[in-house]
Amino acid sequence: QVQLVESGGGLVQAGGSLSLSCAASGRTSGYAMAWFRQAPGKEREFVARINWSGGSTSYADYVKGRFTISRDNAKNTVDLQMNSLKPEDTAVYYCAADRPPLAPPQARLRPNTYNYWGQGTQVTVSS
Repeated sequence: QVQLVESGGGLVQAGGSLSLSCAASGRTSGYAMAWFRQAPGKEREFVARINWSGGSTSYADYVKGRFTISRDNAKNTVDLQMNSLKPEDTAVYYCAADRPPLAPPQARLRPNTYNYWGQGTQVTVSS
């Protein structure tokens, strides 16, 4: 069983930066990891994904160029560096894990593809 715990959320002004971290416990070898977010009254949406080696990443268009996902397999952590934050980035951010066999590319944006989830961390961007 894999457990995920997010940290690092908070309140920041527009244009500012925040760094989120996800600590995983349990066996995660070969897992791809992702960040999703959910704003009040909206569906959970994909933010970014990283493969096991860290050599392949993908981003939603609305965060591309502003957010960076990375991982440290020795520490079993996945980070999300968020720069140039906008009020529309306000949401609860969730860490998720996709265990092997990994989902095909067309499924990787869907929340129900992922096998494990953290409890979420609130990010609020004020204008």
